[in-house]
Amino acid sequence: MVLFAQHNNNTTSPYSRFGLGDLQTRSLGRTFAMGGASLGSRNSLQINMANPASYTAVDSLTFLFEFGVNGKLSSFRDDFTSMTANNINFRYLSMNFRVANRLTTSLGLTPYSDIGYDIRVLDSLENTGNYYIQYFGEGTLTRSYIGVAFELFNNVSIGANLNYLFGKLTHNAELFFIDWDDFYNIQKYEYIRMSQFGLDFGLQATVPLEKNQSITLGAIFENKPKQTAYQSDIMLKNLYSSSVYSQDTLKYNSEEKKSIRFPLTYGAGLSYVKTDILELNLDYYHQTWSKATFFGSINPVLTDLNKFAAGAEWIPNKNSIRSYTQRIAYRAGLKYEKSYLKLNDQQINDFGISFGVGLPINRSYSTINVAAEIGKRGTIKADLISERYVKLNFNVNLHDFWFIKKRYD
Repeated sequence: MVLFAQHNNNTTSPYSRFGLGDLQTRSLGRTFAMGGASLGSRNSLQINMANPASYTAVDSLTFLFEFGVNGKLSSFRDDFTSMTANNINFRYLSMNFRVANRLTTSLGLTPYSDIGYDIRVLDSLENTGNYYIQYFGEGTLTRSYIGVAFELFNNVSIGANLNYLFGKLTHNAELFFIDWDDFYNIQKYEYIRMSQFGLDFGLQATVPLEKNQSITLGAIFENKPKQTAYQSDIMLKNLYSSSVYSQDTLKYNSEEKKSIRFPLTYGAGLSYVKTDILELNLDYYHQTWSKATFFGSINPVLTDLNKFAAGAEWIPNKNSIRSYTQRIAYRAGLKYEKSYLKLNDQQINDFGISFGVGLPINRSYSTINVAAEIGKRGTIKADLISERYVKLNFNVNLHDFWFIKKRYD
């Protein structure tokens, strides 16, 4: 029998036990409601952190500041039991503005991955009796970045992000013998701390069409960044009998500097836009986690990640004076992800449908984005766990005019 319990405000998932935990999407804010499809998207009033080449979409007078909160309600089920859990947290902030005629910058703080699980496995051994093992862990990896984008030619932009990945992760296990009169258990605690810089790159090229229409091709690339990681672990044996308590250290490794080789990452996107009316996006995203190395070894439960996403945005009449609902941006999308986990010969897949709105703030170019995603991850086959979830995203995008020259002194 397997039981689960909440352990981290950012995630409550038994699948976060493996690898680096639950990987977070690069698409936040506006495109969350569009299935996360954003690699080809360019919008002069919204920040697109998924592709750094998109930063040049803002004009020379615009300053954008954006922050978001999200929550998740999950229902877990296996062959024996079920449970629900919820999480809510402040997730990211970002800003975007021009620094020169063809040069734009962006900087911010976004989540990379989350760990939060508490799993108990009950079993028995002949001549020993019943026992259970409790696996639990928590932690978050956060990505801070500063990005620049340059417009090479009209309608062609390149960009890059300098990322600083940092955070702490713990993976722990405790074994308890239930039927013994004496108290006896074994504890193992592993601690990982990460701190390293890395680079990722982006490209966007726009092909203008007639009647205010255009098609944009986008691409991103990140070449196997090597991250510094500090690992320590300890294993203890505890025995309590007849009022006598003893503890032995079976193994202890102090914090040691090691490394994690991240996967090769690339993606491509296509965006069709009819200015101020319609946007259609398609994305493909790939990571070679099967070749990533953790402290010099390949993790056998990791496999290549492939993600497909599609989304749309429709605005009935962006300049309507009489009707506020005509100025609202209506969005919908879907995603299908073959995740980086392969357990018991089953790749853990994730399918979600999303929808939301962009609510304009009167007398301003600022926007409040509200979105929801309904999805399913995993399966109960092969002694695994099925997760059904609802994600909610609340995002505020603030617009201001900067760099305006004085006309009168």
